[in-house]
Amino acid sequence: MRVVVAPDKFKGSLSASEVAEAMARGVKAACPSAEVDRAPMADGGEGVVEALVEATGGSYREEEVAGPLGEPVRARFGMLGDGQTAVIEMAAASGLALTPIEARNPLKTSTRGTGELLLAAVRAGARRVIVGIGGSATNDGGAGMAQALGYRLLDAQGIEIGPGGGELARLDRIERDDQTARFDGLEIAVACDVDNPLCGPEGASAVYGPQKGATPKMVEELDRNLARLARIIERNLGPSIAELPGAGAAGGLGGGLVAFAGGKLESGVDLVLDAVGLAERLRGAELCLTGEGALDAQSAFGKTTVGVARLARSMEVPTLALVGSIGEGAERTLDEGIDAYFSICPGPMNLDEAVANASRLLEKAAEQALRGFLAGWKRGERSERRS
Repeated sequence: MRVVVAPDKFKGSLSASEVAEAMARGVKAACPSAEVDRAPMADGGEGVVEALVEATGGSYREEEVAGPLGEPVRARFGMLGDGQTAVIEMAAASGLALTPIEARNPLKTSTRGTGELLLAAVRAGARRVIVGIGGSATNDGGAGMAQALGYRLLDAQGIEIGPGGGELARLDRIERDDQTARFDGLEIAVACDVDNPLCGPEGASAVYGPQKGATPKMVEELDRNLARLARIIERNLGPSIAELPGAGAAGGLGGGLVAFAGGKLESGVDLVLDAVGLAERLRGAELCLTGEGALDAQSAFGKTTVGVARLARSMEVPTLALVGSIGEGAERTLDEGIDAYFSICPGPMNLDEAVANASRLLEKAAEQALRGFLAGWKRGERSERRS
């Protein structure tokens, strides 16, 4: 039999590749003759570089770029197996994890490093770039990225504004440098699974600003500044991003990528499914195993497990999900393609213990899930022979 193993990471415990390996070991323990296709997955946020590089036989590159507060950081990006597609995570250059808690201030943090990482991908020969925009430390609408790409963001005196969402209050006009022509013909797919607009009560500053260190007063200032940025972008460059669903993702970077780089906002899960060729890999499979750290009501809205299961169901491949925890509303995923889900924890267990033993628990859970599936599969084969 052929089994496709397509899980997401178990956050804080195992990468998607490690999860896939553990599941594969469990499958082989239950059925040594099984053909196992490992396809690590992601939803477009953190972990998407590793998932896509590993699934396509690609390679990793490193670049020194500006961190959220301007400090140099080493950021990794990937070139996929086709040699034409790059994948980057803005979190690697402009992420919250790179900023100490006491230094978090979205008035000052910048996306310049994300722009530098995008330039590195172009220099590496990419004609298409997938950008994961989860985990940002910034709220500058992609202004820092734009400056790295060659745009001039000027105040009323013609002086370049500084880094951070606070400096947008000085912005008077945006000019396009000749360097930006290097992006003509480049396809940029932005993995975005939220629909927040740029501004307002559901916008970037109000919803995500506080987790980046913004006080209520700062949220108001940042919101005004992003509205100003949107007006000037529309006046000087043309794109209208103020009400664009998803523009508020990653502190407005979603909108910034559309305005400054011609990006297209797309479902992160769908981007990954397409990039790894999962549809083709599911063709003719008897079973799909997927999973992630937690399954609950929110999983039905753009999470990896459901994205995989929807595709598998459309191809008549049954899907089992192995997860760390099962939360309220998890049963909703049964309507979205998952045929059954199981916790990898065999009994009462604290979180630290589960995290420490996640690989072994996954292997055992995959083995038992496959044994149960095989029992029904073999029974079905006997019934067919009798008929």
